[in-house]
Order: sequence, then C-alpha cells, then structure tokens
Amino acid sequence: MSRVCQITGKKKMVGNNVSHSKRRTKRRFYPNLKKKRFFLEEENRWVTLKVSAAAIRTINKNGLKATLNKAVEKGILKTY
Repeated sequence: MSRVCQITGKKKMVGNNVSHSKRRTKRRFYPNLKKKRFFLEEENRWVTLKVSAAAIRTINKNGLKATLNKAVEKGILKTY
C-alpha cells in the first residue's frame, strides 16, 4: 500500500533541499503515517487503518464512526 493516509488523504509532497549556498536539489516530504488498530463499537470489531498523526487527533476529537463516514463521503476511503 502506498504512503497515503486513509482518513485525511495526505500523501508525499515534493520540495527542495536548500544548501547554505542556496543550491536547490529535489527531495520528498513524507506524511507521519502509523498503522493503527481502532475498535469500532457500533459493529463490535477492530479496524486497522494507515493514518497520519493528524488523523489520529481527528478520530479522538470527532469519534471513529463519524470520521470514517466523512472519509467515505470524500472518496478517500472506499470501505472499512
């Protein structure tokens, strides 16, 4: 699976390394992804997701079910 958050849709970005002499070389910025298990109480089962640190905070704030439904609505997540 690619380096994409299943909740927020964050993926790698491209930028530059800038040296002291201002010479620029390409580099990648990767999202802070973790593979984490969440317990979905409504269905009484565990769900494993690849999520960013920001998505973990979003799940803590809004709840797992609401966050998963919003990700499916946006088209980021197909099924869970």
